[in-house]
Amino acid sequence: MNSFEKIELIRKSKGYCILSLIDPDCKNDKHLSKLIQKSNSSFFDGILVGGSNISDDKFEDRIKIINEKSKLPLLLFPGSFNQITPQIKTVLYLNLISGRNPKYLIEEHVKGAMKIQKYSIFTVPTAYILLDGGNTTSVQKVSKTEPLNMSDTELVLSHALAGQYLGNKLIYFDCGSGAKKSMMPSLVKYISDNVNIPIMIGGGIKSKETIDKLIESGASYVIIGNFLESSKSDKLFN
Repeated sequence: MNSFEKIELIRKSKGYCILSLIDPDCKNDKHLSKLIQKSNSSFFDGILVGGSNISDDKFEDRIKIINEKSKLPLLLFPGSFNQITPQIKTVLYLNLISGRNPKYLIEEHVKGAMKIQKYSIFTVPTAYILLDGGNTTSVQKVSKTEPLNMSDTELVLSHALAGQYLGNKLIYFDCGSGAKKSMMPSLVKYISDNVNIPIMIGGGIKSKETIDKLIESGASYVIIGNFLESSKSDKLFN
C-alpha cells in the first residue's frame, strides 16, 4: 500500500488528515530532528516533504534522515523535478493551474516523467492553486505566477472545478510559506460544497482553532509547514 492510500484510509475513517510539511533545505539542518519529532506526535497523520528552492546538494541526505526517524506515510511535495527521489515512493504530481506559466503546467512534468517511471513512484495528480495570503511568498517568486484573490470566490471555484474535471485526485489550496493569513473557512465551505474530490489546505495556519475551523468547513487535509518550525508550535504538537 502506497502512502497516499494509507492516508486516504485515515481520512475516510475520521473525516480528515493533518500533515506536517518539512522543507529539506539547509535552513532547517539544526532543527530537522525536532521537526521530525513534532511530526511524529499523535497530532499528525503523515508528512509532506519538499520546498520551493533547495539551496545545496544535500537534499537526499535529509530525506534519508526523515525516513530513518519517522514511520509516518511520506509524500513528496516537489518544488521541481530535481526533487524526485527514489527514497519517497509517492509524489503529489502538482499542476499549478492558478498560474499560466507553462513551466509548471507541463514542462516540469515532462522533465520528471522518466525519473518517476525509473523509480516506480506512485503519482497523485494534484491541482495546485495559489491563494493570496497577504504577502509575496517563495512559491509565487519561484513560479512567477500571481495568486488568486480569495474574495473572488467564483474565480477560485472555477479553477477548482477545472482541476477536478481534468481528472486530478486532490485540490491543494496554498497561501504559501509564511503567509499572513490562511484560506478563509467560508471559502473552504463554498468550494467543498461544489467539488467532489478532497481538498488540501496549507499556508498561514498558526493555531488549533484555525485547523478546527478549516476541517469543520470541509477541508480533507490540513498542512502545517512554517508554523511547525516556530517555537510557538511546541505546545500544540506535544
